Amino acid sequence: MNGQTTTKLKYLIQTVPPGFLVDAAWTARHAISRQSVSAYIKQGWLERIATGVYRRPFSAGEPSEAVTGWKIPLLSAQWIMGHAFHVGGLTALGLRGHSHYLQLGGDTRVYLYGTDIPDWLMTLATDARFARRGHGLFPDENEGVENNEFSLSDNPDEELAMSPWRWPIKMSTAERAILEILDELPKNESFHNIDMVFEGMVNLRPKMLTTLLTQCRSVKVKRLFFVYADKHAHAWLKHIDRSQINMGRGDRALVPGGKLHPIYRVTVPAYLLPKENIDGA
Repeated sequence: MNGQTTTKLKYLIQTVPPGFLVDAAWTARHAISRQSVSAYIKQGWLERIATGVYRRPFSAGEPSEAVTGWKIPLLSAQWIMGHAFHVGGLTALGLRGHSHYLQLGGDTRVYLYGTDIPDWLMTLATDARFARRGHGLFPDENEGVENNEFSLSDNPDEELAMSPWRWPIKMSTAERAILEILDELPKNESFHNIDMVFEGMVNLRPKMLTTLLTQCRSVKVKRLFFVYADKHAHAWLKHIDRSQINMGRGDRALVPGGKLHPIYRVTVPAYLLPKENIDGA
């Protein structure tokens, strides 16, 4: 290799930890030619895992959840390649400790929000299926999004969790995630599952909820939020400032054969009506 190629290789090794990915757009942006990429692959510094997507080989002995998992490709897209998107909805709640809300089995979905999600990430073979969502629910795509640390392994005592390339993941706060979940109704989520989610949401922050609900562009989401919030009546509910929240006008029909909520004017399953309405039905 010539001196320039060696310098580019040194930059690659310093920037991209073992197991992490780069794509052709990243190599081009850093003036790493196709010929150099081919040379790195031949020398074992990179391996091609999809068209235009390359991985620095894992160190020996990495656990299988790191090799086949979805988190390293996602972190590569966020932090190395600089794509602006976040993990949200049920996935964010699961990563924040509510693991019983994540789908189990072979159809685990990871919800990604934003307009800058790379296409290769959506088709990459991992232990989960990525689901793309926009960020049109809020005018500010960063409101209620934080960098949250997590362990690449389910066991925080394993050596992998202490790796120097353990980076935070950009994800929704619980307050934003709950609104993103409501936006999935009625086509992509069940009323019953969200009812169970709300039951466990005892520690939400009313100030952040007020900000997000004020900014939320979906009348449906805001009305459904208060349908569930009233039903479960957690302590934070009375501290939400409703004065600036636009709930829209007119009735909203969501569920064929559902019941019209007397306060929030949206059709929902009967068990979500106020208790006096259920009893009187």
